[in-house]
Formats: sequence, structure tokens, C-alpha cells
Amino acid sequence: MNITIRKIGNSEGIIIPKEVLDRLGLKAGDSVELKEVDGIVQLVPETADLAEQLKAAREGMKKYRIALRELAK
Repeated sequence: MNITIRKIGNSEGIIIPKEVLDRLGLKAGDSVELKEVDGIVQLVPETADLAEQLKAAREGMKKYRIALRELAK
């Protein structure tokens, strides 16, 4: 599948075909991770589980920041 890089405002980007988005279960507003491996660009959908885990970790670090600071010494 060939996709053309297009000018979008002051940036450049690509349009991902709807059928690809449907197969991956993605929609507007979803996050993907861009990876470059050996000259190959990969778009990897972020999983909701990871986002939820990161949110929980941030809340825990905020709640126990004093204890964590002491443990880091």
C-alpha cells in the first residue's frame, strides 16, 4: 500500500486508510506509538491497559512521594 506524505498546516503527515484503521480498531483521537527499526517505520497502537497502568502509577507516586523520596536516598 502506497501512501503519500502531505502538507498539513506547518507539518507533514499521512492519511491512514479507513480499512486499515478498522482492522486495527483505531479511530480519531486514539494514540499510537511511532517506532523506527532498521529504517522501517512502525505505528503501534497504544493499549488502554498500559495507559491505565501509567495513570495508576502516577497516582501512587504522587500519594507516596515522601516515602519514595526517603527510599531513594
